[in-house]
Amino acid sequence: MDENVPRHSVTLLRRAGVDVSIARSGLDDESVMAQAASECRILVTLDRDFGELAFSHGVAPPLGIVLLRFRSLRPETCAEALLALLRSTAVVLEGRFTTVREAGHRQRLLRTYQ
Repeated sequence: MDENVPRHSVTLLRRAGVDVSIARSGLDDESVMAQAASECRILVTLDRDFGELAFSHGVAPPLGIVLLRFRSLRPETCAEALLALLRSTAVVLEGRFTTVREAGHRQRLLRTYQ
C-alpha cells in the first residue's frame, strides 16, 4: 500500500486475511514502485502519478497497480473494493493497471506484460 491509503483500510484488509505491506513513509513514487516490485507485490494507491511513471516514463512497474478513485474516501470503501477485486475470479490484477471507482473498474496492461 502506498502511504496515502487510509490506515484503517489496511487494518480491515489484514483482518480479512490479506497480506498487506505499507510503503515506508517519505519515499518518492519511484522508490515505492521499486519496493513493490522487489517484494513482488501489487501496489495500491490513491496517486495517479504511478500511472504516469509506468506508462509515460517507462519506470519498471511492480506486479500490478491498483488506483483507487472514490469520491468518498472512507476506509471501509477502499477495503471493500479491494476485497471484491481479490475475491473475483473474473479479475486479474497481475500485469495490469486497474482503476477502481464506485461504478466499477477498468484495466490496462502494463507495458512489461504486453
